[in-house]
Amino acid sequence: MLYLVATPIGNLNDITLRALEVLRSVDAVASEDTRKTGMLLKHFEISKPQIAFHAFNEQRAGERIENLLRQGQSVAVVTDAGTPGISDPGYTLVQRAVQANLEVTMIPGPTACIMAVVLSGLPTHSFTFRGFPPRKTVGRRKFMEVDKDSPHTLVFYESPYRVLDFLKDALEVYGDRPAALANDLTKMFEKVERGSLSSLIATTPESKLKGEYIVVIAGKGRETSNSADADEGEEE
Repeated sequence: MLYLVATPIGNLNDITLRALEVLRSVDAVASEDTRKTGMLLKHFEISKPQIAFHAFNEQRAGERIENLLRQGQSVAVVTDAGTPGISDPGYTLVQRAVQANLEVTMIPGPTACIMAVVLSGLPTHSFTFRGFPPRKTVGRRKFMEVDKDSPHTLVFYESPYRVLDFLKDALEVYGDRPAALANDLTKMFEKVERGSLSSLIATTPESKLKGEYIVVIAGKGRETSNSADADEGEEE
């Protein structure tokens, strides 16, 4: 059996009992970063052989994992934090297992994008997760423009080194829409800033930022509350 196991995005207390049960029972753990996963396993007193499985070796490691599954062994896939397959390695392994008629399931748990969109205060009934945008301005703006007229709340992941540039490009592409900037979710210094894109730009320093950021931006013409939208849907 192939298990995709969600792990904490910051606070280790967010691990689920089922995740611990699976990690203790499998034959091997496929890890995006074996060092970080080793720390997680050690914290919960779990000792398992690890297989490096990341964006740079997905095909080669995927073949190895598939062979283990064909031999009747069980493998748990984890990423550095959160849910495997969401802007992290995982989906290609699911495809491989499905095509080979191998059993695959998921142990649900923390996902940063869901937490960020809920805490943003923006409409959550319909949103589009866009993941990480291109690193350079031209590519990033083209990436953004795909959703320029979308009514859905938009959710992006961004590096601390580029988040300010991202906000500036978002202002140029989308206009001064309501938005939220989330950082260090579930950790001691968890922070969610809400306001217009221009106000977030004004309060975001140019350097010394740390951690992964999630940017949530209102869809076009969708700054209304969830309850109002729900009422409109009922009338239809």
